[in-house]
Amino acid sequence: MVGVGVIASALGIAAGLLIDWFPVSASKEAKSIDTLWDVLIIFSVPVFVGVTTVVLFSVLKFRMRPGEENLDGPPIHGNTRLEVIWTAIPAIILVGLCTYAFVVLEDVEAAAPNPVKVRVVGEQFAWTFFYTGADGKEIKTASHQLHVPIDRQVQFTLQSKDVLHDFWVPAFRIKKDAVPGIDVTYSVTPNRLGAYPIVCAELCGLGHAVMRSSAVVQSQADYEKFLSGLGKPAAPAGGAGGGAAPAEDGKTVFNSSAGNCKACHTLADAGATGTIGPDLGTVLKGKDEAFIKDSIVDPNKVIAPGYQADIMPPDFGQTLTPAQVDALVKYLSDVTKGG
Repeated sequence: MVGVGVIASALGIAAGLLIDWFPVSASKEAKSIDTLWDVLIIFSVPVFVGVTTVVLFSVLKFRMRPGEENLDGPPIHGNTRLEVIWTAIPAIILVGLCTYAFVVLEDVEAAAPNPVKVRVVGEQFAWTFFYTGADGKEIKTASHQLHVPIDRQVQFTLQSKDVLHDFWVPAFRIKKDAVPGIDVTYSVTPNRLGAYPIVCAELCGLGHAVMRSSAVVQSQADYEKFLSGLGKPAAPAGGAGGGAAPAEDGKTVFNSSAGNCKACHTLADAGATGTIGPDLGTVLKGKDEAFIKDSIVDPNKVIAPGYQADIMPPDFGQTLTPAQVDALVKYLSDVTKGG
């Protein structure tokens, strides 16, 4: 039993440590949490293997044989010393693991000076993000996509308008519930540029699966630019002197905080390299404006091959003005014609 247990435990631990359980990490806190996971694997695999080995050995060695159906087993008293040992060892392991987990929790929740403050409001079935300006006051205009600066702690205040939700960015590793009537806070320090999925991790109704968004981690300069442009409409087509063309206006919407298509899509003309959604230069090639508009306001109507439904927010028809939608459609149509 000892030989089988040792070999099986070693193989189990190796497999547990080699398996890529999590998505790419994008926060300072993720390293500590991933290490905690590895420690739990190292301790839990031998316990599982040991108990399973003893159970299987006992079934094989002490199973009932033919003719023994009415026999009782021999009367035994047990071994007090052994019982003390197998009670004390798991207790010591549990206390040690709980202490280590508490230390990790205290570490990842440690407050940093001058954090970025973001209020997150969940409702069936969307996330809305409110930001604090340089004057310390909350900016009235919100976004449906999260923007945070890299290498700076972000303090989230989670709220819910209706039912229980759970704000989770898997790449950040930390998640907490958004509870109606209660402000729930937690902090995270993003340390990797890019766009990462946001999901609701608490069943909140029939549309739970569509309650998705993305978290864009950007440089401090880009974040400040985002804040300064928050709520500003896209530049009107045909400015003074007729210099601005509709395509340029659509490109502005594409890159604006309201549209922010670049966070999820690749489009060469706009310098966008997002990978959450499909390459628009490919999937929109040769498509008419009606198809493009449907793809924006009703993204689940046609799903690009290789992608799933409910990834793209379904409310761009409400968050963008009709003029912005039309300009975006015209721009995408122009830049994807013939290639």
